[in-house]
Amino acid sequence: MRLFIIGIWLAATPVGSWAQVSVVSRPLAGSVNRYYIANRQPLQPLSLIKLPIGSIRPSGWVLKYLQLQRDGLTGHLGSISAWLDKNNNAWYSGNGKGGHGWEEVPYWLKGYGDLGYILRDTTIINETRRWLDKVFESQTPDGYFGPRIVENEHQENKGQTPDLWPNMLMLWCMQSFYDYNHDARVIPFMTRYFKWQLTVPDSQLLKIYWENSRGGDNLYSIYWLYDRTGEKWLLELAAKIHRNTANWAMVGNLPNWHNVNIAECFREPATYFMQTGDSAGLAATYRDFYLVRSMYGQVPGGMFGADENARKGYTDPRQAVETCGMVEQMASDEILTGITGDPVWADNCEDVAFNTYPAAVMPDFKALRYLTAPNMVVSDSRNHSPGIQNEGPFLVMNPFSSRCCQHNHSQGWPYYAEHLWMATPDAGVAAVLYSNSEVSVSVGAAKGGTVSLKEVTEYPFDGKVKIEVADGAERRSAGGAGAPITFPLYLRIPGWAAGATVSVNGEAQAVNAAGDDYIRIERTWRAGDVVELKLPMKVTVRVWEKNKNSVSVNYGPLTFSLKIDESYRKVDSRQAAIGDSKWQPGADQSAWPAYEIFPASLWNYGLAFDKRPAADQFEVVRRPWPASGYPFSADSVPLLIRAKGKVIP
Repeated sequence: MRLFIIGIWLAATPVGSWAQVSVVSRPLAGSVNRYYIANRQPLQPLSLIKLPIGSIRPSGWVLKYLQLQRDGLTGHLGSISAWLDKNNNAWYSGNGKGGHGWEEVPYWLKGYGDLGYILRDTTIINETRRWLDKVFESQTPDGYFGPRIVENEHQENKGQTPDLWPNMLMLWCMQSFYDYNHDARVIPFMTRYFKWQLTVPDSQLLKIYWENSRGGDNLYSIYWLYDRTGEKWLLELAAKIHRNTANWAMVGNLPNWHNVNIAECFREPATYFMQTGDSAGLAATYRDFYLVRSMYGQVPGGMFGADENARKGYTDPRQAVETCGMVEQMASDEILTGITGDPVWADNCEDVAFNTYPAAVMPDFKALRYLTAPNMVVSDSRNHSPGIQNEGPFLVMNPFSSRCCQHNHSQGWPYYAEHLWMATPDAGVAAVLYSNSEVSVSVGAAKGGTVSLKEVTEYPFDGKVKIEVADGAERRSAGGAGAPITFPLYLRIPGWAAGATVSVNGEAQAVNAAGDDYIRIERTWRAGDVVELKLPMKVTVRVWEKNKNSVSVNYGPLTFSLKIDESYRKVDSRQAAIGDSKWQPGADQSAWPAYEIFPASLWNYGLAFDKRPAADQFEVVRRPWPASGYPFSADSVPLLIRAKGKVIP
């Protein structure tokens, strides 16, 4: 760990004028944050601690995205998807019996519920509670809960242990529910279920394809419960789950090459590292991340080409990735940021969030596509197999389509919003993912209290970030409301932002941030204190050597694409749906149309540039911030880059 103390003002100066500013590679460990639940011994301490739901109130474009989700597909999927129909639904019957009940309900509910908690939307919260009440009701005396049926083409153990994969998802719904309202049923519910898992013989545990790959999600929930109860047998169960999960710690290979499995499961060795402390597990997660990208990730946008599965010989930038894969990668990045504190994970989360995920969803959030690729000039309902894996209309924007992405998309922006800020072990707070927001956080190792911070920025379209102490602290000890509190504030410096500068109350601080590190500012803070961070954004060109030396153009964290006029063609959602899609009988297709998108201008350009500095060859054009508050569309984006190009025959 590198730690440079840049400047110190002695405490003999007036209160509120001193500051200790340093550049660190990780938040300072060695302390226990007394305000928030983190890893309990003997688990490895977390580098960053997720704040309870409701602590962060997003605004700006993140809030706009959440509102679009609420008013669009996420908020209305319960009246569209057949898998969410309460009639004959094994998740809603209260006894686990019904005609359908696999991953779709918990996939949707984990994002839908969190969306409601963040927005304080009583309609969503009440609907979430109705579903979870039925899940509580379904628990049997032996501890199992939910459906015992299997809707899985990879089933290998029919008649034995039920598929535990959908239950892993529902456990995450329960954890968020508890985080939001501390419902007294959650802890005993999860305890009984995990005691049941402990009784399942190894010969029958996690033998089905999906549950075997994704046991890391189960493992994460076990640690969540252990941190709240301290029951030692949970660590015994965790070891059992790990040894029966697919081996994601192989060298030079992966258990399977399914894109969602990779994005979700590569973090399993790092998750188990929290119990063992063996750095080999942590190294395996990093190795998996870079392995798939070295083979199939020679493309911008933070993801890799695996339209269903990554396949040898299919490494072209036209290879796609599922929307499921995008949101699972973002979730993995957020979790790994907490485990390791390594800013590289937040960098990748932003890369996916800014440069890939917005392209997978219509601007009004009323339709999405199953597969999205970097070089994608046609989004139609044709079958593009075998160039793109699987047969069917996988490229069309369709609210009725697919069993997985249609439901799993819901977690993307709510989870992102929940990780804008995180607590630190030394009783401080870190700005992790920059966006307009307010956070209420308990801080201060000695005389602590609760402080509100307000962040104002147009990031990622601008590198200026302003953070103000919006409210004075409310002391937990003597001193009364408004008394100043001493605590550290961490500012993540992305890898592309070497040379970032920072000022406190207008006074420049001497820092030397190399990128992928943190600026740590410890001082006695008062209401009205202002920190201003400037992340130097510039045009850069990245060459993808393994992909025929193709290039991408970046400005800060944003990757740019050629502006192509678009022609939208409305098609029948039901006719253009993937084969395993189902919808409710009363769903109004006319209110939820599908769209094919075609180019309406030339797209076959190559960039014409030479070895001169990129700044001399590209012109950055700033436009007004959109009145809609939504900057992720060609018409509203507040940044353009002008370049020279040549039509390629």
